[in-house]
Amino acid sequence: MATFAYTRVSSTGQTVQNQRLEIERAGYQVDYWFADEGISGAIPAAQRPQFKAMLDKIRDGETLIVSRLDRLGRDAMDVTATVKALAKRKIKVIVLQLGQLDLASAAGKLMMAMLGAVAEMERDLLIERTQAGLERAKAEGKVLGRPAKTTSEQRASIIQAHGKGTSISALARQFDVARATILAIVKPQQDAVAAPAQQPPADATPKAHKRAGKPAAARMAVESNMAQRVTLEQKHGQRRLPAV
Repeated sequence: MATFAYTRVSSTGQTVQNQRLEIERAGYQVDYWFADEGISGAIPAAQRPQFKAMLDKIRDGETLIVSRLDRLGRDAMDVTATVKALAKRKIKVIVLQLGQLDLASAAGKLMMAMLGAVAEMERDLLIERTQAGLERAKAEGKVLGRPAKTTSEQRASIIQAHGKGTSISALARQFDVARATILAIVKPQQDAVAAPAQQPPADATPKAHKRAGKPAAARMAVESNMAQRVTLEQKHGQRRLPAV
């Protein structure tokens, strides 16, 4: 099984040589070295070029050595996620800063549990800061969310031009936006115009009901006439059936 070592410095003016010496003096024979130079610690470990290359090369069950815990991530949450991903692959992680602690050992797992608690606290604090920032921005009258791609004047021009027959594609090219943006502007206007036309008048009677009502009215009129004729014939003693 091979042994890997990872080092990182934040600026190009710094050197990873001190970290290499520290690992070598600890007595480790390193087979593969990976170093990110000029990479800020604020960047997550998985987004660092050489760290990604190391993850691709290291095999399950091998060993990774770092001089300090912050080499494995930008904060407690990132370090915890990195170590958990390595633990799933049975990769042994040695941190010299922690007295050559193996994070896969019992003491290492205790350390990870503590890091997990710190990471959870960081998440809660981040949520609190985010909510406080949003409330402050709202109080100051700032508009939240993604900035609009068109101004109110442009939206009015788009609605007017579309009403005169300009196509969606032509408007999209004219204002240098996607067709979906134009559709989102003109569709509410179209719906508002089309809605009254779709509602039938309050006193309108469906044609089917009118057609269904005519035969019934005719039958009632014929029956009424027949009843009157029968009554007259009874008076004059002349019972005759009505002609059909």
